[in-house]
Amino acid sequence: MLTDLLLAIAHHLLVFALISMLVAESVLLRGPVDAAVVRRLAGLDAGYGMSAVLLLAVGVSRLLYGVKGIDFYQHNPWFHAKFGLFVLVALLSILPTVRFLRWRRALKRDPGFVPDARQLGALRLLIRLELVAVAGIFVCAAAMARYGGF
Repeated sequence: MLTDLLLAIAHHLLVFALISMLVAESVLLRGPVDAAVVRRLAGLDAGYGMSAVLLLAVGVSRLLYGVKGIDFYQHNPWFHAKFGLFVLVALLSILPTVRFLRWRRALKRDPGFVPDARQLGALRLLIRLELVAVAGIFVCAAAMARYGGF
């Protein structure tokens, strides 16, 4: 039981860390993006990536070592929807990560570098879509916990 509790705590804290970093990225992209903002975005995105990887590891641990057992999850359509949304969020996050890394390299070459306005708009949209998908994950998690396999 203690293992299940500790895994649940870690899972929830990592979800909140991931969301916090996504929201911070979204807020930073609303204003002017200068060198300092590019560095912050790259740092936040690195933390976001680490949170996502740890979240996946803790989630798998909950499948294997949690009280509900793997059978609960294998036959739960809400779990499959939740995991599908997690994969969607991961796919949506690829372009922002690549852009932030490119911008940071561009800053090293040219301290006066400013990202293109079109790229900023595209990233704002992608990050907002990620946040919407994360909200869908919460919906699936609540349904999964309450309705199991329907």
